[in-house]
Amino acid sequence: MAFIGWPELILILAIVLLLFGATRIKGLAKAIGESVTEFKKATSEKPSKTSKEEEEEAIIEAAKKMGVETEGKSKEQILSAMSEKATKTN
Repeated sequence: MAFIGWPELILILAIVLLLFGATRIKGLAKAIGESVTEFKKATSEKPSKTSKEEEEEAIIEAAKKMGVETEGKSKEQILSAMSEKATKTN
C-alpha cells in the first residue's frame, strides 16, 4: 500500500497551486467550507414539522374549503363534520 509522505504532499499542493492559481484555490476552499457547514446544519436540524402536524394542517385546510368550522374542535370532530357535510350535499 502506498503512503503519501510530506514531500509528496507538498509537491502535489505546489502543482495544484500552479495549475489553478491562488485565487481559484481560495474560492474553492471557501465553497467547500460553506458546503460542509450547510451539510452539518442540515443534518443537525430537527424536521420542522412532523407528519402528524402536516396531516392536521391538511385536514383543517380542507375543512375550511368545505366551509366547516374548525375552531376549538379536535381532528375527529372536524373529520366527522366534513363527512356530514359531504353526505348532505350528495
